[in-house]
Amino acid sequence: MGVVQISARIDERLKSAIEQYCKSRGIVMNHFVQEALLDRLEELEDIEDLKQIRHEPTRPFSDVLAELKLDDKI
Repeated sequence: MGVVQISARIDERLKSAIEQYCKSRGIVMNHFVQEALLDRLEELEDIEDLKQIRHEPTRPFSDVLAELKLDDKI
């Protein structure tokens, strides 16, 4: 995987806070920012998945237990 540079303008207080956080934990800021961006993308994907799930039909819990043959075990 190739590495490229990106540029973004952020509040100087935010940059300072990130620098302090990374320094106090021995983290390279590049790694911190990359992980934060990946986490955010995953969160957005999860939100889209939740939107789709909300529109799926539901079934009573007792039906699910019976289908799994667990209705007398829980």
